[in-house]
Amino acid sequence: MNATPTHQRDENPAGPHLPLEPLPGHTSRGRLERVLRRGEFAVTTELNPPDSADPEDVYNRARIFDGWVDAINAVDASGANCHMSSVGICALLTRMGYAPIMQIACRDKNRIAIQGDVLGGAAMGVANMLCLTGDGVQAGDQPGAKPVFDLDCMSLLETVRVMRDNGKFLSGRKLTTPPQVFLGAAINPFAPPYDFRPHRLGKKIAAGAQFVQSQYCFDVQMFRTYMQRVRDLGYTDKVFILCGVGPLASAKTAKWIRSNVPGIHIPDAVVKRLEGAQDQKKEGKQLCIDIINEVKEIPGVSGIHVMAYRQEEYVAEIVDESGVLKGRKPWKREARSDDQIVAERLDQILHENMTETQVDMVKSAH
Repeated sequence: MNATPTHQRDENPAGPHLPLEPLPGHTSRGRLERVLRRGEFAVTTELNPPDSADPEDVYNRARIFDGWVDAINAVDASGANCHMSSVGICALLTRMGYAPIMQIACRDKNRIAIQGDVLGGAAMGVANMLCLTGDGVQAGDQPGAKPVFDLDCMSLLETVRVMRDNGKFLSGRKLTTPPQVFLGAAINPFAPPYDFRPHRLGKKIAAGAQFVQSQYCFDVQMFRTYMQRVRDLGYTDKVFILCGVGPLASAKTAKWIRSNVPGIHIPDAVVKRLEGAQDQKKEGKQLCIDIINEVKEIPGVSGIHVMAYRQEEYVAEIVDESGVLKGRKPWKREARSDDQIVAERLDQILHENMTETQVDMVKSAH
């Protein structure tokens, strides 16, 4: 996709504590969009959501990505298993200045709830949203749950695009302040029908997708063939494509994924390579690095999405050893528009007369 000039500022000239200035042609003020539009090779990852109400669990999981990724996916109950919500995770990540990608799945919410979450996420400082249909409830640990699927990924993309570009709800009612977001979707080049997959990407682009993240790539030749067809259709000029990669812990893990997780293709050669390794976990990490080094050379690939479920500690090593950043330090704190308000309120609270009772405070308010 065409990149904007490389002299963009990554700080507001009026002060580093202020939000980034909008740039021509950009739909968000987030750094992920800036990185991609100026032609940098982007790196994203995802945060394994905790089964916890402790915010520290989110902070600890995000901290290991510091300095190695441009954005972090906040997963929305993937596999139809319940965890902390993507909205909640985004609230915590933006509070600490991270750049989250808020996943929105259609399985659990109707269009009213989804549009509300879009506004809420944007108000919290979320600049990136990834639209998904969502896994069926039968795939999760609560198969008796009632699925919604009021929208699907295509209509969800259109919904958020209309909210952003036209400033309207689906009902036609006007928004006071539209969300400024960079819209994404998921793709799977590794599942049949293979010939249809590039055309499905075209439909997502038409619906509003500006970037896409792919399913795990363990077959580079298959991905290379997909990218050739995507280029032939002219789609690489219209969307940023991030290839999904990740380490395999063992040959046993690879076989289990291949047999039990639909849509993930793992060739026999990959399994044999792991089986022949003395340290299979280390070999799985090296395999991931080798795949990155191949896919980054494919024309039209704009970045990688590193998925290291329960191996998050390897993300920094994988990114570092692959050399995709070329010395670039991708993450720095993103200022939010309400930071100054929050800081002033906190200062007020900390310096209030601590002897003042709640009753006195109520009286003084009148």
